[in-house]
Amino acid sequence: MQENIGFQLSRLPRLWRAVIDERLAPLGLTQTRWVTLYHLWRLGDGQPQCDLARAIGVEAPSLVRTLDQLSEQGLVERRPCDQDRRTKRVYLTAAATPLLERIDDVVREARNEMLAGLDEAEVTTLADLLSRIENNGLALQARGDEAHG
Repeated sequence: MQENIGFQLSRLPRLWRAVIDERLAPLGLTQTRWVTLYHLWRLGDGQPQCDLARAIGVEAPSLVRTLDQLSEQGLVERRPCDQDRRTKRVYLTAAATPLLERIDDVVREARNEMLAGLDEAEVTTLADLLSRIENNGLALQARGDEAHG
C-alpha cells in the first residue's frame, strides 16, 4: 500500500488539473494561462515575475511566453519595479476580473466534487498531512542543495 502513495501523489495534481482544464476549455484558456492568472490573483497584484514563476513551479522563460500571451489578451500587464529596473512586476487588468471569477467558480466546484465523501475534519487532516509531506520534501531538497552547493 505505502509503495503506491508516491504514484497517487503524482497522479492527483494531473487529474485535478485535467478536470478543471476540461471545464475551462470553453473559455479558451490553456492550463498554463489559467494557472498563471489564478496564481497571480491568489498571490496579489504586483508580483515579481521570478516569484510568480517559483509559485507556479515553472522556469522564468516559460512564464515570460505565457505572460506575453496574457498581455496580448489584455489580461495582465508588466511594469518595471521601482526598486530594481531589471525586475518586472505583473498586474492583472480590469478585463481579467470577470474571467478570474469564472475560473474561481470552476475551481471551487471541481474541488467540492473531488473532495466529495470527505467531511470537514477529513479535509483538514488531508491538508495538514499534505503540508507535512511538502515540508519534508522541501527540507530534503534544501539539504541536497547544501550538499551540492
